[in-house]
Amino acid sequence: MTPAAILDIDGTLVDTNYQHAIAWYRAFRAHGVVLPLWRIHRHIGMGGDQLVAALAGEDFDSERGDDVRDEEKKRYMDLIEEVEPLDGARDLLVRLGSRGHSIVLASSAKQDEVDHYLDLLDARDLAKGWTTSADVEQTKPEPDLVAAAVEKAGGDSAVMLGDSTWDCKAAGRAGVPTIGVLTGGFSELELREAGAVCVFENLADLMARLDETPLG
Repeated sequence: MTPAAILDIDGTLVDTNYQHAIAWYRAFRAHGVVLPLWRIHRHIGMGGDQLVAALAGEDFDSERGDDVRDEEKKRYMDLIEEVEPLDGARDLLVRLGSRGHSIVLASSAKQDEVDHYLDLLDARDLAKGWTTSADVEQTKPEPDLVAAAVEKAGGDSAVMLGDSTWDCKAAGRAGVPTIGVLTGGFSELELREAGAVCVFENLADLMARLDETPLG
């Protein structure tokens, strides 16, 4: 059976990771917490419901977490028009569809962000479905998002494509193998240690060697 292709959006199909890092930096700073950007970047790909506590502690999250998340949303939306698709993103969707894979785009972003990315990728007719924050109780690294995407794909075998360690960990907890790409700024070693079965430099590299992957 041809496995479904569960594709992370942020950092994998669209080049958003560094905009998100800047938005989180500004959001934390607006609420009195200054964090080094490299630390924030290492947590990009983790859902906002998990990220604030991971970076600033449970007490701060309880007291100010929702305010910081709201601020990050506002700051990120100021930057979203700068976001572009990663090279080869739509070509990959077309290629996977032509090979018979059901495609589900996996995101825990709000609906308006996901709609923006779907339009940016011109992907509405290429994907069987997509997820948003409304589909999950807990975000990555918990498995809820991957499990919801697999269900939308039909509930059978699936393979995840992602750019962050959090993608790999969430997929692993859902029993789904992950293909990693370096487009989000995480290293090959980090992705492999988090569970990626193979790692490619970018989407063009992946497409050229697709038969070497679990999607082959």
